[in-house]
Amino acid sequence: MFSASAQVPRFVIAFFCTVLQVCLGTVYAWSFFQTMLVRGFGWSFSQTAAAFSITIFSLGVSAAISGQALPKLGPRILALTGCLLFSGGYLLASLALSLDAIWLFYLGYGVVGGAGIGMGYVTPVATVARWFPDRKGLMTGIVVMGFGVGALFLSKVLAPLLIVRTAGDLQAVFLWLGVFFACVLVPSSLVLRNPPAEGPPPVGGNSRAGTSRPTAKPPPIGEPAAPYLKTLQFSIMWTVLFFNIAAGLSVISFQSELLQEVWGLADPAVGPGRLAEYGATLIAASSVCNGLGRLFWGMLSDRIGQVRVFRILLASQMVVFGILMTEANPWIFSALVCYVLFCFGGGFATMPSFVIDVFGARVMSKMYGTVLTAWAAAGIIGPMYIGYLKDNYPDRAVMYCFLIGILMLVAGYVCSYMLGDSRIRVGRPTLGQTLRRYGVAVNAKL
Repeated sequence: MFSASAQVPRFVIAFFCTVLQVCLGTVYAWSFFQTMLVRGFGWSFSQTAAAFSITIFSLGVSAAISGQALPKLGPRILALTGCLLFSGGYLLASLALSLDAIWLFYLGYGVVGGAGIGMGYVTPVATVARWFPDRKGLMTGIVVMGFGVGALFLSKVLAPLLIVRTAGDLQAVFLWLGVFFACVLVPSSLVLRNPPAEGPPPVGGNSRAGTSRPTAKPPPIGEPAAPYLKTLQFSIMWTVLFFNIAAGLSVISFQSELLQEVWGLADPAVGPGRLAEYGATLIAASSVCNGLGRLFWGMLSDRIGQVRVFRILLASQMVVFGILMTEANPWIFSALVCYVLFCFGGGFATMPSFVIDVFGARVMSKMYGTVLTAWAAAGIIGPMYIGYLKDNYPDRAVMYCFLIGILMLVAGYVCSYMLGDSRIRVGRPTLGQTLRRYGVAVNAKL
């Protein structure tokens, strides 16, 4: 493994950032385990939804704290700590299942594991943006795409393999998941580091004489973010992201169960085992759409702007949620759910470049981490109201789920008209900034 002082090609950094995101993104396969926990341990849908909500809440809070700490601690320490917490969360969850202690499951999978995901999520995104200042839109899109496809890896590869090997023993499944993730994530996190002060090495690694220099240097670090957090623009960005995430999480947390319900009504002859397979397939397909959406919408935002992208995301989902309320064809239902996940990932892909454009690269990690507290709040609202509906209105849960989703998307769409993509500056601009605004070349020391 690379030492702390070794020069590392920047595409190697990008690769391991993506590996981290794929493993951490397996959290979106939660609905794969939810029905098993309800049937195997007698927990209610509200109780199991609470575990996912606590995970997402801890994720968002941890990401905000990590974004503030990243400039001081560096990516390696944060990534390593996050990976250990994430893996340890699965081990604690395994112990909780052996004791049938749901409070310990909340602590392990929810608080500890979620905090690890938050540390691990914000670190690769901010790090790869600094290594690729000339391609930050493309490279951050690729990295966050890894988080989106993580559910595919877990639901169709890793979890089914472990379930077969352990004969369906969820305690053993969670134990081996913790061991596997520790073995993959810890070495990957040790590769992460900031680029050298003079800029990242050119493609191919070293910057020996005769090799071309990179086209751009990484942005400096250290400007306080507190003044920017008080701006109206930040509040609106937070609100719009919250509504997009909350609507998407309401589907993600129960997509397998929702499809099984729709498919069971369409074809009562299908048995529970086959329905579970259909649900796992939907998780896998929607996770691919989640990942592709992060790449597609991120690239589109470079062409038409982030504000327009958010309006398209919210408006199109309103129509889709309206169709999902009454859609009885499981194939169409699945395709529409995949589109929701396509848009869900788009919000995450668009926000990093939005933060950079509006607030500047100097405070990117701090502002991006803080805006992800919208993820934490949405994690409480989205899954919990679906769990409540499933327990109290089982026959109408699908319709109510998407009706509430429409209301959230409408609120986000209205708020999007208060968004702007112009640069926010706090305090009086310097003479150099004023001259640059009008295209006057000035000395860097001015």
